[in-house]
Order: sequence, then structure tokens, then C-alpha cells
Amino acid sequence: MQEFLISVKPDLQSARENWLKMLATERRVSALTVEAYERDTRQFFQFLTGHIGGPAGIADIRELRPADLRSFLAFRRTNGAGARTLGRGLAGIRSFLHFLERRGLANAAGAAALRAPRQPKSLPKPLTAIDARRVVSGDEQLAEEPWIAARNAAVLILLYGAGLRISEALALTGADLSDPGDTVLRITGKGGKTRLVPVLAVAFQAVAEYRRLCPFAIAPDTLLFRGARGGSLNPAIIQRDMRKLRSALNLPDTATPHALRHSFATHLLGRGGDLRTIQELLGHASLSTTQVYTGIDTARLLDIYEKAHPRA
Repeated sequence: MQEFLISVKPDLQSARENWLKMLATERRVSALTVEAYERDTRQFFQFLTGHIGGPAGIADIRELRPADLRSFLAFRRTNGAGARTLGRGLAGIRSFLHFLERRGLANAAGAAALRAPRQPKSLPKPLTAIDARRVVSGDEQLAEEPWIAARNAAVLILLYGAGLRISEALALTGADLSDPGDTVLRITGKGGKTRLVPVLAVAFQAVAEYRRLCPFAIAPDTLLFRGARGGSLNPAIIQRDMRKLRSALNLPDTATPHALRHSFATHLLGRGGDLRTIQELLGHASLSTTQVYTGIDTARLLDIYEKAHPRA
């Protein structure tokens, strides 16, 4: 830290310390984020030392223009920083400038006007249809207790067969899927948005088998899926058991509970499902979020083409 102390003037150093303290105590930002912001602003001020030819103070920060911030991002990019790192660094600098602006010490308009680097879109990694069926099969579950094996199978088949998030599946109550006539689930997802999700007969049967074997009473107003001692089921338990399952089935590390939701959407699209319907089933607020699955389908088609076409 000593190297940093001589690269800025005392007024800027003091303001930065107060900002970091405010983030940790008043805003209750996570320790990892505070640490990242500390590092990002330290790198920014060290850049400014060379950029302006001496230690920076609040007066220098007040004179910053978008071009100065673009120069910093370009400097960081040439030193190997990726788009995500640059985006987080810009967010930290904006936060600090807003902190100074609220105290009448700087203007944050320049940083606010600067567009963050475009983040790369990583495609979801679904399982194949065969692997997905193996994962959700009750016969493949590794739990020693039959009721826990049935529970895991029921949860996983709801992720794959209905496209639920794991949090949505674990929020189901005893009133859900309690009647053989139940073919639709009303799910409250992100942002409190409610959607209707059809339930396959095989999923209902898996839940019914879990109910039959579960040693705990499942009242309509209590959680459907229980932990080993009867309390609420922690998502980490399902994630842990999925890790064991993919090891036993020789599946890649990308075979996670959430990958089953991706598989639900990808396999629907591959069988002719339209994006609007898949958007509704997944509970996406924007169609652009659902469109990422077209990238997976296109990649699959190209792979088939390259393997099958004689001139590929």
C-alpha cells in the first residue's frame, strides 16, 4: 500500500478511504466487492500518475473527461484485462465519482456517459437428451435413503421437464402437485413475475413417489421438498448430489442443476418450439434473454453439418 500512498495527494487518499468505509458499513457491500473496488481505484490512480505527470488530487479528478477514462480502459486492456474486469473497474470508478459528487467535490457526468465494454455472451451448456434423461432417472440417483433418492429425482425432473429454476422448485408447497388432475404449476419467479408451467405426467409421478416415501408429513402450507432432518431443502444439497451424479455418469462439469433448465429450453427449440412460448415457460422478462438458445441450436446444426456433409 505504501507504493499507492505516494501516487496520490492526501485529499484524494482521504476521500477514497471514506468511500471504501462507507461501502462496507453503510451500503453493506460484500467484502470481496470492496476489495475489488479498492484494487480497481488503486490501479486507476496509478494510471493517472503517469497520465497527468504527477500524483493526482481531487482537483485532478474534478477535471476528468470521458477521454481520460477511455485512455485508462485502453491501458488496462493492453495489459490483459478482459471485458468483465473492465466493466467492474468502471463501475467502481463511477461509484467513487458519485461519492465525490454528492459531497460537491467532483462531477460524475463524464463517467456516467461512458459506455461500459460490451460483455461477451457465453452460451448455456445444455446436456444431451440422453444424458438429461439419465440424470433425472430415479434409478440413477446415488442417495442411500430411498426417499432422498426419490426426492432428488423429483427435483431434477422438474428442472428439466418444466424448466424451473432450482429456487422455484424448492419453493413449491405441499399444495402443489397434490392432485392427480394437476397439470399446470403457477410459479412466481424473478421480480415476482407469475407464470403458468405445464407439468408432464412423468414429473407428477416422480413427485407422487417422493410423497409416498417421504418420512415427514407434508401439509399443504409447508414446503414440499425436505432436507434429511425434515427442514427446508438447501439448494446446495441438490448441487452437491448432482456433482456426485455427474461423476458417476461420466458427465462434464457443466452438467449442473441449472443446466437442466438450459436443456429444457434447448430441446424444446430443437423440436420446433417457438421462442415466444419458450420465453413464457422460462419466465424471461425479455425475448433477447431467450434468444441465446438459438445460438446453441445453430452451433449444434453446424456441428452436424461439418460431421455429415461430404464436402464440409
